[in-house]
Amino acid sequence: MEKIFVENNKALGTEKIGKLIRRFAVPCIISLLINALYNIVDQVFIGNSRLGFLGNAATSIVFPITFISCAFAWCFGDGAVALMSISQGQKDDKGVAKIIGNALTANVIAGVIFMIVCFALMEPLLRLFGASDASLPLAEAYFRIVLCASIPAMMGGVLSGVIRADGSPKFSMIVTILGAVINIILDPIFIFGLDWGIEGAAVATIIGQIASFGLGLYYVLFRTRTFKLKLEDFKPKLKTIWQFTKLGISTFITQISIVFTALVGNMMLAKWGALSIYGVDIPIAVMGISMKVFSIVINIVVGLLVGAQPILGYNYGAEKYERVKETFRIAMIGTVVVGVVATIVFEFFPDLVINIFGAQNELYMEFARKMFRIFLMLVTFTVMVKAISIFFQAVGEPKKATVSSLIRDIICYIPLCFILPNFFGIDGVLYAAPIADVVGVVIAGTLAVRFYRNLGKAKTTVAVENATILESHPGVIITISRQHGSAGKEIGKLVAERLKIPYYYKEMLAVAAEKSGLSEGYLNKLNTRDEEGIMRDLYLGSAPAEYAMEAQRQAIQEIAKHGSCVIVGRAADYVLRKNKRVLRVFISAPEEYRIKKLNEMYGDKPAEARKAIKRSDTNRASYYKMISGLEWGKRENYDLCLDSSIGNEATAKLIVEYAKSMDER
Repeated sequence: MEKIFVENNKALGTEKIGKLIRRFAVPCIISLLINALYNIVDQVFIGNSRLGFLGNAATSIVFPITFISCAFAWCFGDGAVALMSISQGQKDDKGVAKIIGNALTANVIAGVIFMIVCFALMEPLLRLFGASDASLPLAEAYFRIVLCASIPAMMGGVLSGVIRADGSPKFSMIVTILGAVINIILDPIFIFGLDWGIEGAAVATIIGQIASFGLGLYYVLFRTRTFKLKLEDFKPKLKTIWQFTKLGISTFITQISIVFTALVGNMMLAKWGALSIYGVDIPIAVMGISMKVFSIVINIVVGLLVGAQPILGYNYGAEKYERVKETFRIAMIGTVVVGVVATIVFEFFPDLVINIFGAQNELYMEFARKMFRIFLMLVTFTVMVKAISIFFQAVGEPKKATVSSLIRDIICYIPLCFILPNFFGIDGVLYAAPIADVVGVVIAGTLAVRFYRNLGKAKTTVAVENATILESHPGVIITISRQHGSAGKEIGKLVAERLKIPYYYKEMLAVAAEKSGLSEGYLNKLNTRDEEGIMRDLYLGSAPAEYAMEAQRQAIQEIAKHGSCVIVGRAADYVLRKNKRVLRVFISAPEEYRIKKLNEMYGDKPAEARKAIKRSDTNRASYYKMISGLEWGKRENYDLCLDSSIGNEATAKLIVEYAKSMDER
């Protein structure tokens, strides 16, 4: 997704939805279709060569194994781009460079491990994914060559996303197109002209991958806009790698689920195909072709929804729920249209598609027609489930997104693949897909309908604060981070009153809301979500949360320009880290003291107070870690750490004295 900074994104809340979707979705669809084409070209030429369906069976066996490396590459890549956008917003060029360097390093490490494991266990792996005695030699020949380019292939995927996030989506598209074009040109030359067979297809593929990687590397080394890579940026930092890996975990889950579904599908087709008239190789070859064709359909839908993500994310954060609904309606209509058109083709004209990959014997054609008419019978439901999952990601609902993403493939399809063939033979594997589609669309659809109907009903309301930034004299800016129940807000007010300087807490949110167009209510609840652990990180990496964090960062920096003040919360200490006149304060207190305070302030009973303390402190720590990469509350990150159990007045007095001493320097 092209990064849109908050100061330039108000058009997302005002322009016509259709125009915005065309602007953002079309480039995404084109890029993804090119990727789909990349994967299909080999099978088209192989199927029309002397290799026939055995060659296609071989590539169908290898393809899901290579997706393991893709899962890691896209996990690191998507996570790095999400983390990169946060650092870009903070104008942290060094941080951006470190993220990208570490993402590339992580890919090299993962690629080396992947190659070692695959070379060492090649035959067992290929057998596991369905290779027969007839297809194994071809699969090994293809896999050996493709493996050699694992690292540039993985890094190419990361570089493409990084280039887009750097503000060069057209160059990113050229990087992708280059590899596909080279592959298309070289495939017939190597397969037919030089008669290299399946090895020729593999060589054409890796040359295209290496070319894409080379062009992408050229960009990040010499043409970047927002960062400059240095050799030291490639030195692995486990903290940085873990940060972007967490943000990319949803992508990893999605991609690795493809591997498992392909593995189980191939295993069952091999087992039950051997007991049928079709044998092992025909079903696996046809499955590979059907999935490659389906990738065209799914990539159109994914491109449409990914293109809609910034529109959905911004308007959700702005609490413009009618625009969120309209965007989702248009995206779902587009999804259904694509699915219906595909269904008509697969049901009524399967031969047109099948023959593209080479006309084979009648037994092959019979099973291929079955595959397209049964396995892809409810492809409309399949793409609807995928669209709903991406929608939930876009509006910051990671739990619903995860359920929607996994329900069809992992929870339904895989068990059905094991169960149904016992009753229906090899046809049971085919019927597993439409049954899983029905279950998936019912559950994901129910979640979507409920969410859609409730949008706007529970609109966040907060007391509207003054969005005016008050002028102040030059001096120390005091940032206060605090544990829940430590009375940090009250202490901050006391400090501001004694120093006669402005105080910002909700006022800062009002400034952020006014300047960004986001809702003050949404900004206010950013740290009150119930998710924990990975789900919390996924939420903070979502589009609306990113917009909100960027809006708050800009508001804090704008406030700091107007002179001495007190700013409470929102990682202000880190946002203003380059300002030498900042006093970074962290206020804590023993738990029993905080429980007592929460009872005094809000009437919370001890059990309620303990839960509130745990939830709030966890959320604040996650937010701070996401913004800064540092540990919230760690003494080394602050200038002054105080225990407020000495009393509000005494704590405020210490801060005032410290601030005055800074002013005197």
